[in-house]
Amino acid sequence: MQRIALFPGTFDPITIGHIDIIDRAIPLFDRLIIGIGRNANKAPMFSEEQRMGWINEIYNNNPNVEAVIYEGLTINCCKRVGANFILRGIRYVNDFEYEKAIADMNRSLDYNIETVFLTCLPQYTSVASTLVRDVIRNGGDARQFLPDIVANAIMNGKFEKQQ
Repeated sequence: MQRIALFPGTFDPITIGHIDIIDRAIPLFDRLIIGIGRNANKAPMFSEEQRMGWINEIYNNNPNVEAVIYEGLTINCCKRVGANFILRGIRYVNDFEYEKAIADMNRSLDYNIETVFLTCLPQYTSVASTLVRDVIRNGGDARQFLPDIVANAIMNGKFEKQQ
């Protein structure tokens, strides 16, 4: 049986913290699917297509990494793409408490799908998409928090904003 993981999130935008988790997860799984989730409680800055494009461009040389857009329960997306693992990144203890509650709920919905947590490297603990969006909205230089592909697109105004 293949080890297929879904890494769900909004990735609005994808940051170096996300890249850290993805890159360290790649050797752990046969396939890693980055799930760009639609969250009714969040108003994204960048379009889903833009976020997917950035992810596909970053990982275009790795056939074991792909991106999908999904809506609804993460467990249902796992079933749709054949994932038997959910990958989550942890920055702080309170992240773990929140993520454990979600993992417990997901396990109750489907006991065949296991959640795997990776802790981020210390230099990425303060990198959060929410904070990066605030820097961008207020005219700050967010390059140090973003992969080059994303930073260059944003700095050059070559991106699609969410409508």
